[in-house]
Amino acid sequence: MGLEELCALIDRHARRGTPPVEGLLLSRSERPTAPEPSLTGPVLALVAQGAKRTGLGERTYEYRAGQYLVVTVDLPVTGHFSEASPGRPFLGVGLELRPAAIADLLLQHATAPGPARPPGGAVSGIAVSTAPYELVDALVRLLRLLERPADRPVLAPLIEKEILWRLVTGEQGAVIRQIGLADSTLSQIGRAVRWIRDHHASALRVGELADMCAMSASSFHRHFRAVTAMTPLQFQKNIRLQQARLLLMSRDDDVEDVGYAIGYDSPSQFSREYRRQYGLPPGRDAERLRGAERGSRASRA
Repeated sequence: MGLEELCALIDRHARRGTPPVEGLLLSRSERPTAPEPSLTGPVLALVAQGAKRTGLGERTYEYRAGQYLVVTVDLPVTGHFSEASPGRPFLGVGLELRPAAIADLLLQHATAPGPARPPGGAVSGIAVSTAPYELVDALVRLLRLLERPADRPVLAPLIEKEILWRLVTGEQGAVIRQIGLADSTLSQIGRAVRWIRDHHASALRVGELADMCAMSASSFHRHFRAVTAMTPLQFQKNIRLQQARLLLMSRDDDVEDVGYAIGYDSPSQFSREYRRQYGLPPGRDAERLRGAERGSRASRA
């Protein structure tokens, strides 16, 4: 069965809005969508039908039915469903990757097959691979638990552990391992990423971030760019602009006040960079987003 059963399970439960297993994400769309920015953490995302495209900086990753994408650290990405129709909707399943669960697995099975470190030492924050049958089969069994709530507390953790095992011992195993290793390059860059995310309105001092990661400035720059496809300053700008868009959509704040709140001293620079990122000045983009949200609520009423 494999992908065929996975498609049926995703389609059925995404339509129903079935309360998911913790950390499980279901996606369904009957049409291609416009690129939308979001901040994503460590996650496994597998396409069962259709195709999806994810952008990170200047990199673009497209993955289709039978392929999976892994994100290994908090990243500002742009994603959209690139292949979907009413007759063949996009169907996807995701699972949050918990560093503590990966660390526990590695502690229990230190001799798990597969390389412990990625070749070359530089780790990308995103990777795409073809899913082996064993991984698809484990995801199918996890989704079957949506119909067996009494079994979930016992079986869901066991199947999640199996999925992590398939990832750790699979094609992207060296990268997945880095998520669970506290002293790994990925974990060190992850600390810097979280600091920028949590303090995006503050001045960025790259030297202090390099010290935080116990790296030289040049090594920090190289690894940060390998993981995020951006320099630290570009990453901070992406986080700031995503936060600005969220504020503008959810609150009726003055555009200049939003710019100051996210760390911009110059309203003109804020408007210029916002327009370059999203195609419209912040005020007009906010009006469009609010209008789209009101239309969506009206259609659901």
